[in-house]
Amino acid sequence: MKFINPKTDYAFKKIFSSDDSQDILISFLNAIVYQGQPVIASLEIIDPYAPGRISALKNTYFDVKAKLNNGQNVLIEMQAFNVPAFTKRIAYNTAKAYANQLKIGEEYLEVRPLISLAVMDFTLFEVSQTVISQFIFKEKHQLFDYPEYPFELVFVELPKFKKTLEELESITDKWLYFLRKAPDLEIVPQKMAIVPEIDKAFAIANRINLSVEELEDLEKREQFVREQKGSIEFSREEGREEGREEGREEGRAEGIQTGQLTLVQRLLRRRFGEITDEILNRLEQLSSDDLMALGDAIFDFSSLADLVAWLETK
Repeated sequence: MKFINPKTDYAFKKIFSSDDSQDILISFLNAIVYQGQPVIASLEIIDPYAPGRISALKNTYFDVKAKLNNGQNVLIEMQAFNVPAFTKRIAYNTAKAYANQLKIGEEYLEVRPLISLAVMDFTLFEVSQTVISQFIFKEKHQLFDYPEYPFELVFVELPKFKKTLEELESITDKWLYFLRKAPDLEIVPQKMAIVPEIDKAFAIANRINLSVEELEDLEKREQFVREQKGSIEFSREEGREEGREEGREEGRAEGIQTGQLTLVQRLLRRRFGEITDEILNRLEQLSSDDLMALGDAIFDFSSLADLVAWLETK
C-alpha cells in the first residue's frame, strides 16, 4: 500500500473533510485540542471535500471547517511551509471569522466561541519544544480567563514530534504519527489500526482508492509544494544575508516574496510560454499571500485569459 501525504492541504482536506469523515475529524480534534478527552460528540463538516476543486482549497486559507455539537466553529489549516506574516494572517483570519458570525440585526449573544487550528510542517516557536501550543485570552498579570472566551488559537508543529512507532502511547501520539509518517508506511501498523478512526483515515489515504482525477490533482499540488518549499528556503537564505547587510527584518520577508514571485513566473512560463511585460508588472504588485494563492490556481488555468481574469480580482 502507498498512502497520500496528509501534510499537503489537498490530501488533508481529502482525509478529514470527505462526506464520510465526521468520525475521523471528531477523533482528531478530541486528540489534538482536548488531549484525547471525548469533548466533541458530533459535528457538521462545512463545505466538504469534493474531487476536481483543487483551485478552491485556499480561497479562505482554511482547509477544513466544522461546526461542533455545542454550536462552536472550528477552522483548520494545513500549512506546509512558513511564509511572511504567517502568525498575523492566522490571527487576522480567525478574528474575521469570529466577527463575521453575526448578520445584520443579530445580537452579540449569538456569537459562538471559535477554535482556529494550524497544523504546520515547520517549526514556528523556537522557544519551546512542545508540539501542540494553545493560546487563549487571559489577564496579562494574574492570568485569569477572559469571561466570554471568544476564540482559541492552536498550533501543531509536526517537526517537533519525534516519537517512534514503539513509543506511541496516547491517541494524540497516534494522530501526530499519522500526520508525519503516513506517506512513509507500506502497511497500517497494528498499533494504529486498533483505533477505528485512524484505520479509516488510512483507508481514505490509500492511493489505490483515489480516482485518476484525484491523483492528478494531488500530484500537481505536491509538485507545487516541493517547488515552493525549495524556492522559499533559497530566498530565505538570500533574505537573511540581505537582513544582515542592511540590519533590518524586512530584508528576510522581501527575500521570501522575491522567491515566490520567481517560482510563479517559472510555473507560468512552463505552462504558457513567454509572459507579457504587462502581466509580469501585475505579478510584481501581488502580496506574498496572493502569490501563494496564484501558485495553487495556476494548475487550473487553461489559458492566459484565465490568468488575466484571476488578476482582475486582486
